[in-house]
Amino acid sequence: MRFPPSLRGLIALLALLPFAALAQGEVRVLVQSSPLAGFQYYAGETLWQAMREGDRLTLVREADNPHDANAVRVEWRGQKLGYLPRAENRAVAAAMDNGEPVGARIEKLRPRRNPWQRVLVEVFVVL
Repeated sequence: MRFPPSLRGLIALLALLPFAALAQGEVRVLVQSSPLAGFQYYAGETLWQAMREGDRLTLVREADNPHDANAVRVEWRGQKLGYLPRAENRAVAAAMDNGEPVGARIEKLRPRRNPWQRVLVEVFVVL
């Protein structure tokens, strides 16, 4: 996976952490913070009241998606919420295709009328 130069420095710094610190828990490196695309078309509205900031999200690679070869579906508890935005999904799709450990969570829930502003998703790699 290719990271921007600003992220490479952070990853290099994390590589210097003592192994004892890594043994205490996993290290997550934030690689993307994006709005959720398609929220208004899927289960988001019906699940809105149950979702919480910090909830784990599942990312599902859809390489055969007819609209976007880099499509990454976002699910919450097995329910489709939407997708990572097309303009921001290439690196995550490549990491998933390479079998790299990629995770996601709900960063922010905002009660806004514009569905593009309602859910902010954090995507991270696990070291």
